[in-house]
Amino acid sequence: MLVLILAYLGGVLTILSPCILPVLPFVFARSDRPFMRNGLPMLLGMAVTFAAVATLAALGGGWAVHANQYGRAVALVVLALLGLTLLSTHLAEWIARPFVALGNRLSQRSSGDGDSIWGAAGLGVATGLLWAPCAGPILGLLLTGAALNGASVQTTLLLLTYAGGAVTSLGFALLIGGKLFAAMKRSLGAGEWVRRALGVLVLAGVAAIALGLDTGLLTRVSLASTSGIEQKLIDAVRPAPAPAPRLKAGEPLPVEGRMPSLAGATQWLNSPPLSARSLRGKVVLVDFWTYSCINCIRTLPYVRGWADKYRDHGLVVIGVHAPEFAFEKDPANVARAIRELGVDYPVALDNDYAIWQGFNNEYWPAHYFIDAQGRIRHHHFGEGGYHQSEDVIRQLLAAAGQKNLPTGYVDDNRHGVEAAASDDPTRSPETYVGYARAENFAGGRVAHDEALDYRAPASLATNQWAFDGRWSVRDEYAQLDRADGRIVYRFRGRDLHLVLGPGSAGKPIRFRVRIDGKPPGADHGVDTDADGNGTVTAQRLYQLVRQADGSGERLFEIEFLDPGVRAYAFTFG
Repeated sequence: MLVLILAYLGGVLTILSPCILPVLPFVFARSDRPFMRNGLPMLLGMAVTFAAVATLAALGGGWAVHANQYGRAVALVVLALLGLTLLSTHLAEWIARPFVALGNRLSQRSSGDGDSIWGAAGLGVATGLLWAPCAGPILGLLLTGAALNGASVQTTLLLLTYAGGAVTSLGFALLIGGKLFAAMKRSLGAGEWVRRALGVLVLAGVAAIALGLDTGLLTRVSLASTSGIEQKLIDAVRPAPAPAPRLKAGEPLPVEGRMPSLAGATQWLNSPPLSARSLRGKVVLVDFWTYSCINCIRTLPYVRGWADKYRDHGLVVIGVHAPEFAFEKDPANVARAIRELGVDYPVALDNDYAIWQGFNNEYWPAHYFIDAQGRIRHHHFGEGGYHQSEDVIRQLLAAAGQKNLPTGYVDDNRHGVEAAASDDPTRSPETYVGYARAENFAGGRVAHDEALDYRAPASLATNQWAFDGRWSVRDEYAQLDRADGRIVYRFRGRDLHLVLGPGSAGKPIRFRVRIDGKPPGADHGVDTDADGNGTVTAQRLYQLVRQADGSGERLFEIEFLDPGVRAYAFTFG
């Protein structure tokens, strides 16, 4: 119920979002008509269509995106005709004739049967096909949950609730606008001028959507940003996890529940399948991770260290690999990654997120500490807290009857990608390259699932990035279609990482990195040399920048000398 309320409030707030601007003229085009027969059916048609399209986009894959693109094209034509009918009553009569013959009531007509409920609903369907709301924190949470949990009635209900919230705020605006329109009609000649003005605005909205401004410029230039409000609502419903409580020596640990089943694993590496029953009598550490996650990589030295240090004293470490990107579902990719990362303890591949859901987990990385009776006694989310976590391991082993446990703590001296992040609170945020979760893109319109020539702007603001060259942008990655394409990013931080992979052919791809237009020199990462040269050979996280002297704002540029590379996400340290 709380999530439904959150979804509804997120929808209500969309009227303050700049991405609602292109569809407002379509909504207000019928503000002079009775609300119950015109405004309400139109808004309901818009809500149902948006919920259906968003569900398919989150769950249905590329075919759904292509199908919706055709639907958007038809809707643009229909709504352009609507705008033209608003400009001229004579033109309205002429345009309406073939639609009447076909029984199509989508366009406004002056003969009186333009009040058709079905015609209004049809206009709402067209508007719903075009509406692409800015992906604020709440909508992002809903779409991520839809992709994670799969097709369900709950997914569609949440998206429909979100759309219902948007309909509520638009409905109030339409009611007020209708009264204003009626008042202006009572003034001599004002109604006709308002009608024509609405026609101009409708055509402007069609042009804005056709040019991609609703998913490009307007997602970046906010007239009234709601992100802060939405984040506060999310925190109120689901507060961010508090740091693990400080535990005093000898203090008993609380019981947080029973260890869920491990039967949902799609495959096991480094071990035959394990179960909660077979692990009874052992102390278990369950580590949720994924191999391209920089936060997970930074915790691995400790998890490996604990596994080695306490293996002979009754500790079993299980890495539950829950993929974030599609390539992380490939068992061969995971097997190669755990070899390269030195992971020799059991790893359960959780490609269906069954174990993830059993633990009600929401984070990478997440550590769950389980006693010899199969009870969860402690948890820790994210990086840090390593000494306390090791104290918990020793406490649970001692309670299980283990004697002569090793003292001290696992070595904190880490190098390369595994080194701890810098303390810079202003470092750039994780940034996804695929259109499903991309933010701060400064390169104009993003063409979904189509090749397009991009040109990077001459200057970028902090945390802005752009493509240069011919790229095809997919939901979770962008693929370079022609050699010598670039990605540029003005970032803050000590380290810059980029998840990359070769194309479907698997051929190595050469690249060259520049910082502020020059070779990185001493600021190169572990996957580049001082001249900035490197090669993409596998789908993984690449460390491209490690500044030798602290952190600061820099202009990063990576140029790919061969076509086919796939870029997924930036992370910073």
